[in-house]
Amino acid sequence: MKTLRRFLDFLYLASGVLAAVCLVAILALIVAQMVARWTGEIFPGAAQYAGYAMAAASFLAFANALNRGAHIRVSVLLNALPAGPKRLLEIWCFGLGAAIAWYFTYYAYWFVYWSWKFNEVSQAQDAIQLWIPQSVMVVGGGILAIALTDNLVHVIFNGSHRITRDLVDQSFGE
Repeated sequence: MKTLRRFLDFLYLASGVLAAVCLVAILALIVAQMVARWTGEIFPGAAQYAGYAMAAASFLAFANALNRGAHIRVSVLLNALPAGPKRLLEIWCFGLGAAIAWYFTYYAYWFVYWSWKFNEVSQAQDAIQLWIPQSVMVVGGGILAIALTDNLVHVIFNGSHRITRDLVDQSFGE
């Protein structure tokens, strides 16, 4: 069990790191596009690549953000409830969230599959095969589904979730 826990924690952290790398890639693409404009050159597809990197950063960050408490939760309601109803509500919330995430991942997979099957390409200047940037959506959605299922199982068997509360991050939103 400890090996599985270490693997899942590594998976969530790795997806967060990859999301951060995508954000740095967005910065590099924007700077490269600015330099190209200043020098009179053209960087075809830079805006599309930045958009793909933004989508990748978003989907890859979901699971890491969930486990670090960065997602919006109705903690006021949960903290006001006694232990029994609070546990039931958390089971219901994580169960519903996991079901929706698995549903999304399943249909996102088929969306990517058909993009690959029909050899769809971007209509912009980059003309990249669309299944490549779309596949990150499936990976990120799958990791989120795993994280929600992980928290659901943890609530069922241990009575509490694995979401940590980062007071520094929370203080920025208040």
